[in-house]
Amino acid sequence: MKIFYGVQGTGNGHITRGRVMAKELYAAGFDVTFQFTGRPKDDFFDMEVFNGYQHREGLTFNTDKGQVNYIKTALNSSPIRFISDVKALDLSSYDLVISDFEPVTAWAARSQKKPVLGIGHQYAFDHAIPRTGSDPLADMVMKYFAPANKGIGLHWHHFDQPILPPIIETPEIPQSIKVNKIVVYLPFEDQQAMVKLLSPYTDYEFHLYSPTPVSSEFDHIICNPLSREGFKKDMYNCAGIVSNAGFELASEALQLGKKILAKPLHAQMEQISNAAALKQLGFGETMHDMDASVIENWLEKKKAVRVSYPNVAKLIVKWMQQDMPAIDKTFTEKVWAGVEVESIEI
Repeated sequence: MKIFYGVQGTGNGHITRGRVMAKELYAAGFDVTFQFTGRPKDDFFDMEVFNGYQHREGLTFNTDKGQVNYIKTALNSSPIRFISDVKALDLSSYDLVISDFEPVTAWAARSQKKPVLGIGHQYAFDHAIPRTGSDPLADMVMKYFAPANKGIGLHWHHFDQPILPPIIETPEIPQSIKVNKIVVYLPFEDQQAMVKLLSPYTDYEFHLYSPTPVSSEFDHIICNPLSREGFKKDMYNCAGIVSNAGFELASEALQLGKKILAKPLHAQMEQISNAAALKQLGFGETMHDMDASVIENWLEKKKAVRVSYPNVAKLIVKWMQQDMPAIDKTFTEKVWAGVEVESIEI
C-alpha cells in the first residue's frame, strides 16, 4: 500500500506521534511519503526517521504571551500560497491519505475526491469528551482546519466513546528519578519571565527547554535549546513537568509516571479542554496563568499518576492491514482493557 501522510508541524506533539507511526508503518512494509507544514523547514529537527519528506508552508496559529492571537493568525496567513500548495499536491498515485490535523493534505485530498483518514487527538473532539473554552470560531477551526472522512481520535481515557489511547513510544519505566528535577517546556510563554518566576525555588533543579535562546544567571535553572534526545533524557529521570496543555507531552509524562502541571494556551479550545480532562481524571494539576503560588504547591506534591498504554501505533497499522474495519465499541474495549492506571509515590 502506498500512503501519503500529512503532519501538522506547528507544535512538536504531532511530529512525535508521526515518528512513532513512521517506525511501525515502515516495519510493516508500507510505502509512505510524509509531508510537514506549519513552520519553516529549517525549524524542523531530528527528522531522519521519515526517510526524506515533503514540506509546504501550510497554516499555523500565532501566539503571543501564552495566548492564541486570532488577528495576527489571520494577518500572517497566506491564503493564496495555501491554495497554491493544495492545488500542487498530486495524490493520484496513493492508495491511502492520512492527515494528523494537517490542512494541505486534507484539503488536497478533498479537492481530488480522495477519502482522508484522520489520526490524532483533534479527531477525538468529534465525540463526547471533556470540552470547554469553546466558541463558534474554535468550533469552526476544529471542523474545517483539516477535515477527514474517517477519524481515529486519541485521548488519555475512553470516556465511553470509540476512541483510542495515545500514540506514544513505550519506554522502560525509570528505576530511579531525581525527586527535585523538573522539566519545563512552555514554548508559547515569555521565556525570560519563566526564569525569573522559577528563580526563588532553589531546592529544585529546573531544565528549561525553549525554541528561542534564553539565558539564566541561576545555577538551579538550566536553559536548553530544543533537542529531542536531550529532552527525552531529562524527561526520563525527572520528577515532573511544567508545560502547556498539549496532548502528546502529557501522554509521555503519564506513561513515565511524572507529575504534571499544565498551563493551557488561552483562547485555544483544545488545550483548555485538555487541562479540564487532566483535572477531571486526576492525572495532573492545572493553572490559568503563570502563578507562583500554584507552582510552589505543586512542587511540594509527592504523588504522581502512571498510565501504562499499549503500542497503539502497532495496533492501528495492524488494523490498516486488515482493510480498516469499523472502529466499534468491541474493538476499542479490547484496546482499553490493556491500559493500567496507578498512583505512585515520588
